[in-house]
Amino acid sequence: MIVELRQQALELLVESDPKTKAAGAQALRRRWLAGGVSLDPQATPQSPLPLPGRPPKPELKLALTSKSRSAFTPEGRAALLHAIAHIEFNAINLALDAVQRFAGLPSAFYADWLQVAAEEGLHFELLSAHLQEQGKSYGDFDAHDGLWQMCERTAQDFRARMALVPRTLEARGLDATPPLQKKLAQAGDTRAVEILDIILRDEIGHVAIGNRWYRWACERDGVDPETDFPALCQLYQAPRPRKPLNLGARALAGFTDDELAALNAQAQ
Repeated sequence: MIVELRQQALELLVESDPKTKAAGAQALRRRWLAGGVSLDPQATPQSPLPLPGRPPKPELKLALTSKSRSAFTPEGRAALLHAIAHIEFNAINLALDAVQRFAGLPSAFYADWLQVAAEEGLHFELLSAHLQEQGKSYGDFDAHDGLWQMCERTAQDFRARMALVPRTLEARGLDATPPLQKKLAQAGDTRAVEILDIILRDEIGHVAIGNRWYRWACERDGVDPETDFPALCQLYQAPRPRKPLNLGARALAGFTDDELAALNAQAQ
């Protein structure tokens, strides 16, 4: 039976079980590639359930301290891995929301963000399995909700969503990953380093997708991306980048030399 992509994305978005969501995103992409999924860019997907679907745990906090996330103690390392898993779980939701929310776009847009959702699902599964090896599960630690909050703020502004979720918030992961890998390597957790290698490779592609569709939106809307981007950051109160920036990864993800210079100048 042929199913419709954007409606299926919404149904996965409201799914509350993380394992079902992660596996479902990967299965939906396989089905799409096999020709078992149709696309109606003009559809208005409907669900009676609130967005996004989440498990009862982790408890979401406005702010968290990173002091308890030392890579050099078993509990701290588990807390650190949990924080990364939570980011990947949220990233599944962000990608699925892009597919279901924004109507009337080229089919390549929906294919791109379905790919992102599937890859984020794999990342979550890898981290969850490694957490279990530490005797922990997703939900055992508190977490924050910053990624989804930006998703809600930009729900009615496609250009802002592309500017501020993938190429701002997710791009921060490109900067944070190498220092994390160094700490985890020093702590002897080679499996975590390997998982982060996979995540970094894929996230470069995800940020590149964000860059591509942000520039597409700027061209459609007749605005200059280099002046529009800082204006959107200010309007939606996006966080500033943190040093050190991973300039090489950001360049691979499509940031221009001028953009990298501007980001480096404003980084904290």
